Amino acid sequence: MSRPGPTSRARIRELNGRTARERRDNLATEEPLEIRLVGLGGARKTVAITMRTPGHDFELAAGFLHGEGLAGPGEIASIAYCTDEDLPPEERYNTVTVRLRGPIPDLPALERHFVTSSACGVCGSASLDRLHERCAPLPPGGPPIDPEVLYGLPDALRAGQGVFGKTGGLHAAGLFTADGALLAVREDVGRHNAVDKLVGWSAMNDRLPLAGHVLMVSGRAGYEIMQKALAAGVPVVCAVSAPSSLAVDLAMEFGLTLVGFLRGERCNVYAGHERILME
Repeated sequence: MSRPGPTSRARIRELNGRTARERRDNLATEEPLEIRLVGLGGARKTVAITMRTPGHDFELAAGFLHGEGLAGPGEIASIAYCTDEDLPPEERYNTVTVRLRGPIPDLPALERHFVTSSACGVCGSASLDRLHERCAPLPPGGPPIDPEVLYGLPDALRAGQGVFGKTGGLHAAGLFTADGALLAVREDVGRHNAVDKLVGWSAMNDRLPLAGHVLMVSGRAGYEIMQKALAAGVPVVCAVSAPSSLAVDLAMEFGLTLVGFLRGERCNVYAGHERILME
């Protein structure tokens, strides 16, 4: 089977007033990705099945494992597409095997939300208490961000969305320096997957933690995006749309700057306003 790409073609009927024409259209590909762990000694475990846009699959796996506290960059020996005999050939590019340097971590408390979709997972006030068990609040101070830098982020992110330009159907996450330089963009049908791909890219390039960086997402900022940003050490998170209440609670409790409704030269700062340079 050929490896699935980020876009697919479909034949559609386009209506314009009372006229119609047949044509082909580009769609964002959506396929499942199974993430399997292999621990020291050969023990195996599936920890996630998520719907994603094919591309940067190894980064997605590495970012997911880091964000959930299961495996950091130094704990991963290798990542590869699965060639297990129990797997039909047509599924091998939809299954990733992550080999760990040590044993598979204890998973029972996490399994209830590791079979996921591209939508938000389990949220609630208890989530913040559990997050304190593995993530410390970010240190105060820096990086200072000029408002003009913030205002330029949405256009810079949009310019980096190659697949969105073809399909109009993908979320994006971009990693920027404090002065607005774009480092990387990742796209996916799932907003959380796009962030995982960015974190995975950072992990695989020895860039973690991401102190002094800014994360920009094309949709809303929910709890899970903030949790992934915190785990990666990102101090500033910006979103085109609104944050959720729990996302704001997390930002305030863990010392992140959270900016929403970032459009044109307007935005709302929900937490961490001290990092935004104002006259």
